[in-house]
Formats: sequence, structure tokens, C-alpha cells
Amino acid sequence: MLISFDSVFKIYKMGDTAVHALDGITLEIEKGEFIAIVGPSGSGKSTLMNIIGCLDTPTEGTYTFEDKDISKLNDNQLALIRNRHIGFVFQSFNLLSKLTALENVELPLTYGGKKGLARRNRAMETLNSVGLGDRLHHRPTELSGGQQQRVAIARALSTDPPIILADEPTGNLDTRSGREIMEILKELHGNGKTIILITHDINIANQAERNVHIQDGKIVKDVKVVG
Repeated sequence: MLISFDSVFKIYKMGDTAVHALDGITLEIEKGEFIAIVGPSGSGKSTLMNIIGCLDTPTEGTYTFEDKDISKLNDNQLALIRNRHIGFVFQSFNLLSKLTALENVELPLTYGGKKGLARRNRAMETLNSVGLGDRLHHRPTELSGGQQQRVAIARALSTDPPIILADEPTGNLDTRSGREIMEILKELHGNGKTIILITHDINIANQAERNVHIQDGKIVKDVKVVG
């Protein structure tokens, strides 16, 4: 099992009140799945995403990633998982405006210790794979929303992680661009990547193979999508 949650709670204190952002989540995700975690704003899906991505830790319960109990790992070990095992794609792209597309894609490789020409060639390869070989030296402000999201996907792919964790990846895009991004994610899944998609849009979610519906911090439905 790639990812396993066992009775996971995430509790925030707001004055004297305890807010259960996650309320006893039990969930398993296998290698190679294409899963959508679906819910409205405030449902807990972003909190769940942050814990899956090792950006946050549970208050109670156990999160196991590839047989490792995340609560027992130090900051460096968590950073290594984020860099080598998970590629992040965000709704707001999170590109650095002063850097070119190529330089943005090189960043995770720099953090991972890849040097010089090998780093540059890998960044070019991933940008070519998402159809942006002719936009290497453009900055984000010179790219459309769809192109910026493709740069973000290329950045996520640069370290060749087995998992792509995509948070509302079509949320800031027009219909056509959103469709193109979903086709890229489907292709990546077809090539063996595990895709974990966070969305509020059931039409986007239904393009995955499995939908996990979350509401008020609880999983209320977990279903296979019938194509």
C-alpha cells in the first residue's frame, strides 16, 4: 500500500473551541491509482492534501507512506519525501515571476542536488513533454494560464516522482485549458504515475478512476468511477 490513513484527526484550537478539520479519516491509496478527493470549501480536503503531501502532520492517528510512519520522521526526511516522491501542482501555479519557465522547472532539481547541464537538460525534457519546448525562456507573465499550469506540471515531473498531488489544478483555467491539463494528468497516469487530485468540481473528479467524497472532515463516500 502506498498511502494509508488510520483514524487520522487534525484538530485546531480556536480559543476554547476544538475544530476538527479531519475527523477520524481512514483511507488507503494504492500505487498507480488515479483518485479524486472531492468536497466543498471547508470540507477538510485541503487539510487532507497537506498531510498526504507531508506538509502537515496528524493530531491523532497514523499516516503511513510506503510503510513509513510519517510521525516518526524528522524534517529532513520529510523534505526528502516531498522532493523525490511527490510532485506538487497547485491551483495558483506557484511559479516565481522573475524566473523563466526553464528556471522554474530547474528549482526542484537544484534542491535535489542535480548539477549544471544534467539539470538543464532534464528541465528541458520535462517542458518538452508538456508541449512547452518553444516557451523555455518565457517568464510566467508572458504565458497564458494554461501554459503556466503546464510549467507547474513540468516542475512537478522534473524529479520523476511516482506521485503527482494536484490541488484544484484546473480551478484558475478556462474550460479548454482545463481540459488540456486533465488530458496531461490522464497521460501521466497511463504512464504509471499515481495521481491524487483535489477538487470541488464533480465533473473534474469523474475523470479520475475513484472518487473519495469528504464533508465536515469525514469521508462520506468512496466509489469507483464508471466510465
